[in-house]
Amino acid sequence: MPNKSSARLAALTVAAVCSAASTVVLTSPAHADSVRIHDIQGTTRMSPYAGQQVTDVAGIVTGVRTYGSSRGFWIQDPNPDANPATSEGVFVFTGSVPKVAVGDAVTVSGTVSEYVPGGTATGNQALTEITKATVTVVSSGNPVPAATVITARSVPSAYAPAGDAAASGSVNGLTLRPSKYALDYYESLEGMNVQVADARVVGATDPYTELWVTVKPRENSDRRGGTVYGSYDSQNTGRLQIQSLGATADFPVANVGDTLRGTTAGPLDYNQFGGYTLVANRIGTLGSAGLKRETTEKQKKGELAVATYNVENLDPGDATFDAHAAAIVHNLQSPDIVSLEEIQDDNGATNDGTVAADRTVTKLIDAIVAAGGPRYDWRSIDPTNNADGGEPGGNIRQVFLFNPQRVSFTDRAGGDATTAVGVTKEHGKAALTLSPGRIDPANTAWANSRKPLAGEFVFRGRTVFVVANHFNSKGGDQGLTAQYQPPARSSETQRHQQATVVNGFVKDILATQKNADVIALGDINDFEFSDTARILESGGALWSAVKSLPKSERYSYVYQGNTQVLDQILVSPSIRRGCDFEYDSVHVNSEFNDQISDHDPQVLRFQP
Repeated sequence: MPNKSSARLAALTVAAVCSAASTVVLTSPAHADSVRIHDIQGTTRMSPYAGQQVTDVAGIVTGVRTYGSSRGFWIQDPNPDANPATSEGVFVFTGSVPKVAVGDAVTVSGTVSEYVPGGTATGNQALTEITKATVTVVSSGNPVPAATVITARSVPSAYAPAGDAAASGSVNGLTLRPSKYALDYYESLEGMNVQVADARVVGATDPYTELWVTVKPRENSDRRGGTVYGSYDSQNTGRLQIQSLGATADFPVANVGDTLRGTTAGPLDYNQFGGYTLVANRIGTLGSAGLKRETTEKQKKGELAVATYNVENLDPGDATFDAHAAAIVHNLQSPDIVSLEEIQDDNGATNDGTVAADRTVTKLIDAIVAAGGPRYDWRSIDPTNNADGGEPGGNIRQVFLFNPQRVSFTDRAGGDATTAVGVTKEHGKAALTLSPGRIDPANTAWANSRKPLAGEFVFRGRTVFVVANHFNSKGGDQGLTAQYQPPARSSETQRHQQATVVNGFVKDILATQKNADVIALGDINDFEFSDTARILESGGALWSAVKSLPKSERYSYVYQGNTQVLDQILVSPSIRRGCDFEYDSVHVNSEFNDQISDHDPQVLRFQP
């Protein structure tokens, strides 16, 4: 099998492990009830010894974790069995700094436990561990068992088996098939010393000192080096998280498209934030791909440029105003209308009842002017305190910026946090009853979530209706590596309700004026192929313009090494039929380690 070398497959009864420092002889158990690591790991995700005491489990220390709440070390049996489904490595949890070193030959007695990172409510798989351990160091300085090489050929293209219906969709009790499913393959290596070589970075280094690579560089590759998440059936099996067991100061600061040249090796762990993770005690040399931030085209005189940009909890105390301003002016080319998401109130996360965001928005507008851009005007509606989700006390909301030299805003008084905007007819054309106004804010679809902001704009004599959105986040969804397959996406329920409300509002406008120009945009928190997008588009009311791009260019966000669409601009039939529009996902954040937001802005240019 590709995951075990011929040397590992040899069913040895005696192995002499030698070094200049010492010699240790590990002998196969003489008694039937003696336990080896591969016995503990078993052929499923759950150990057959879970909850039981084991004695004198032998192995070589391959890695030591001295930090965090999960202190301990990994051991690996240098005498593997012939079953590719059984791992030869296991984590020994100590809770305090372990008194062992890599290369120590040890025996461990303790309790076999199945630890679920983040708790059972997450739906995560369990990590097999030995806890309450008594450790005996037999010798030191021994060679570490050779690392199993993870390659494009060794990782199956199928992601995971379907869960057992009798076990609520869990895969825990299923026999591992490492040659058929990627998750089974990685599970068969849990706790073992593994390595990747010349791996391309598909998720930039983050503040937690971790990054994502792929061992399948051709798997759904985008044009800038990432790995596109294009459907629920294509999970990109070559992705693997990399963390460090050594000094974090030496961890590579990488962008998408860079390469970890040479060998990156260490034990294969499973954690709450990303699943299977190579915890490296040896990291390859960073090779830069020279990725540059993108710049969109400037709109022509007769074109209206509309953008959406999630500025990630922006408040007056942040240090990112100048950088956001530079992105809007230079990378986005000063769009005529900008829908901003995650504008916080004037004192940020201070939870004292403040809801106004005048200071936040004015500081951004001033920074835009200083960067050489226009002095934008703005419109928004303050939310009810702590009613719209997000960071407690932050009161995030959507805000319209608009360039008054290019576009005008039609003000219609009466909009507030709780009053619903409607659609009426004026002079034979659609008009909003409130501008700005919030769409059906009392609807339970918006419970603890941002309410859509609707506004009426005029460009070169033609009215354009814009709806700024920030749908319910994906928090609470099960991860792709969950024990439940396919994983549950519980957060969809509310987004579907929200999409239904917005779709109905747009249909009200189009029923009043069939050829109205309507744009619904923002952080939709869902993919262009999702049911959320389909509901927004239902009945032909809207169409997600990101689908005008090639699949390799459809992304605004990078999560666990998957480049994906969360931010969208949807257009009404009059805009789509004109075919005189351009869409651009402007990659200035998501692929970079020094991002000022985790979202890339989106820009639409068209002639109303």
